[in-house]
Amino acid sequence: METAIFTANNVWMMVCTALVFFMHLGFSFLEIGLTRQKNTINILFKNVFIICTGLLLYYIGGFNLMYPGDFNGYLGFAGFGIPLPENGLTPDYASGGYTYWTDFLFQGMFAATAATIVSGAVAERMKIGAFMIFTVIYVGFVYPIAGSWQWGGGFLSSLSIGDAEGFYDFAGSTLVHSVGGWAALVAVYLLGSRIGKFNDGKPQAIPGHSIPLATAGVLILWLGWFGFNGGSVLSANPEATSLTLVTTCLAAAAGGVIAMLTSTLLYKNLDLTMFLNGILGGLVGITAGADQMSPGDAILIGAVAGALIVFAVSLVDKIKLDDPVGAIAVHLICGIWGTLAVGLFGAKAGFDQFLVQLVGVLCYAVFCIATSFIIIFVLKKTVGIRVSEREELEGLDAHEHQMDAYPDFRLNEH
Repeated sequence: METAIFTANNVWMMVCTALVFFMHLGFSFLEIGLTRQKNTINILFKNVFIICTGLLLYYIGGFNLMYPGDFNGYLGFAGFGIPLPENGLTPDYASGGYTYWTDFLFQGMFAATAATIVSGAVAERMKIGAFMIFTVIYVGFVYPIAGSWQWGGGFLSSLSIGDAEGFYDFAGSTLVHSVGGWAALVAVYLLGSRIGKFNDGKPQAIPGHSIPLATAGVLILWLGWFGFNGGSVLSANPEATSLTLVTTCLAAAAGGVIAMLTSTLLYKNLDLTMFLNGILGGLVGITAGADQMSPGDAILIGAVAGALIVFAVSLVDKIKLDDPVGAIAVHLICGIWGTLAVGLFGAKAGFDQFLVQLVGVLCYAVFCIATSFIIIFVLKKTVGIRVSEREELEGLDAHEHQMDAYPDFRLNEH
């Protein structure tokens, strides 16, 4: 019986690993759909690079940097590579939830997501070489260190305030999405806006070339979240996985509907992109506490996230930051909201837990802003981070890759 349960758990975790991998196609579709066709190859190249490099970096040292075993709570390293422990293929490993190999691969799929978030925010004007260097450093070092503070048993996992003990982030509202979101914010600030985005200080719409692709991307991401949150149960436990999937889907639905309604009331048009980003905002928002919430709590969290999306997108424009895909609003703002919501709703709700969550958010903010600023600022002063005006106007596909994503078509080449 124990072997059968172990096998079922491991199969579920492998399915979830595949779903999280599939999310990278969703990110790719979303990014290329919301940007212009002349930069399609560039965006696809970055996303493929992130997946391949992220896995290799996680193998080389990222996994053992994130899960170093006994360490000082701030920085630890268990060595290079992924040597199989003695019990790594038995039910004694991870309480029978999965094997060591499944553990590595599932966590490795998460690692690449942080850089994918940045990719969308800097789309259409960042040098591919500079982005690749940033990805190697951020995914190889910054993300694993940040993850070790909570998921690796670091100082935040045991942080106590009053009756609350331990910062809680079930599947990564902060550890994945805000870690990527803070870097996206810094990158957009240092990079500057696209040519034509602001005219006399007023934001101008730069339409993407394929809303159908963007829509497909969001629906693929929603499907992938079944693995992102469902796999974070770390077993096939029927009670926990079913509740997690219900709360995840309800939050997504509420986020989409409220973003659509809020946008319609404010701007008097049925904006599909706001609807789509509202869905993603709900998904990001529920991720921190998906296993702790009731269905009603999940709807409230998703609804607030959906409203936040609309106001956050407007705020980003007002402070003259250019985020082509809404990554800052979705991943950073809703990531913060979802993390704090653990202290407001669900099984862990309480003022002490809210304070613990707030301290955790602030710790990651300081660390991610500082590290991403140093990396990108150094790149800006050395190799440069922005393409030339001519390259931007003519498209990164032609200049960075000497390729055309749609050689037989000409769409939206402004």
